[in-house]
Amino acid sequence: MELTIRPFRPADAEAAAEVRDIVAPYLVSTPQTMAWRAAEAPADQRYRMLVAEVRHERNSPRGRAVDGAAGTGRRVVGIAATGLIYENSVPGQAFANLQVLPEVRRRGVGSALLSAAEEYLAGQGADTVFAWVVGDETSLDFARRRGYRPGRSASFQRLDLTDGTLPAVPEVPHGYELRTGADFADDPRPLYEADAEAAADEPSDASCDGIGYAQWLAQYWNSPDLDRELTIAVVADGTVAAFSMAHTDGRRRYLSGMTGTRRAWRGRGLAKLAKATSLHRARAAGYAEAFTANDTGNGPMLAVNAWFGYRQCAIETRYVRVLPGG
Repeated sequence: MELTIRPFRPADAEAAAEVRDIVAPYLVSTPQTMAWRAAEAPADQRYRMLVAEVRHERNSPRGRAVDGAAGTGRRVVGIAATGLIYENSVPGQAFANLQVLPEVRRRGVGSALLSAAEEYLAGQGADTVFAWVVGDETSLDFARRRGYRPGRSASFQRLDLTDGTLPAVPEVPHGYELRTGADFADDPRPLYEADAEAAADEPSDASCDGIGYAQWLAQYWNSPDLDRELTIAVVADGTVAAFSMAHTDGRRRYLSGMTGTRRAWRGRGLAKLAKATSLHRARAAGYAEAFTANDTGNGPMLAVNAWFGYRQCAIETRYVRVLPGG
């Protein structure tokens, strides 16, 4: 197998999105978002997408184009998203998240991608690399053999929006109002402030405790898959008390981004209200399935999602490795 590892190019967007869609459909990726992130990621993140490609003679099993660039005769079989965790105030932390097509595993593709990712990150000053690893034994064994040790895990969950079982939207309490992300188009800072406070309390091996407003705009607010009409904020006296960010593929799949409540308003069911409103509007807009993810230690949000009817569809564990010399 003639294997090449190289940086992502705009012509790779569809093929890269297909690889991620096959390996991790619960991440709800689109070619537009893949290309945007590679081109527009914050400079401090040092983001780089790597692709693994081989010479091929046929299309993918799903029948969609998988050429790295049209007419090259080469097929993208794996990708690695890499960069620095600049949102964390601890320096030197980085990420390398791989997806490799099942039919080419155990043939050196993942090893080549990870080696290239670690070399790149070391050159950017990283000394510690975090990698999300899906919960099948082949992937877990690969991570262990590469010197990674397990940390926290995340539960990915799926909800069928077409079966009529979605619970009703709770009543909006007196003194609160609902707004969409689109209502904050001119000034999204109130959403940023709520997101930053809620994210700082999220259980994680690498917390997001240092992201600034400009970085948040660049990495989250301006993402092409953020659906501002389906993003819902619960507002009290002009302050965003709770919110649920929504991402979509523009067709049938919906992904909850961050759902959270500011500290002073917790325990009142406001996050459930925001997410319920968003899910009902997503169903009305024609979305058929919804995905979400939580740290497996985040009992409150796991309980909220169980109330909605979400069922676990995958587990990923965040593995970590200290690079040589780190």
